[in-house]
Amino acid sequence: MSTAFTTRTLDLTTGTKETVADITDDCAAFLREVANGGDGLLNVFVPHATAGIAIIETGAGSDDDLLAALGDLLPADDRWRHQHGSRGHGRDHVLPAFVPPHATLPVIDGRLALGTWQSVCFVDTNKDNPRRQVRLSFLG
Repeated sequence: MSTAFTTRTLDLTTGTKETVADITDDCAAFLREVANGGDGLLNVFVPHATAGIAIIETGAGSDDDLLAALGDLLPADDRWRHQHGSRGHGRDHVLPAFVPPHATLPVIDGRLALGTWQSVCFVDTNKDNPRRQVRLSFLG
């Protein structure tokens, strides 16, 4: 069995508001280039302390529901000990405990093996840093 490892970094601009960005198409394009129609694993990793990866439905309101739930769970107020940046920024540093900074996904025949309504999403509640990266790594 041969194994190949390939990695690439996506550059994202999230702006100045909380974001759930669907990166499924970026993942699929990467796999078309590197997977050669084979099976393996795609690892999606965020090298930031204030962002994460979620596998959720998008476009039907679930992305906004996720941000609302995170707002309820992690309010942007002054309760946080981590106090630099904009008001409530300390909660952004807690986010990866709830929305992990990584996901490992099956690849079958060179394509993501996601469920019908699943999308790969970058989740960012940090309004202070609009320039982000996501590392895609394929092992197959």
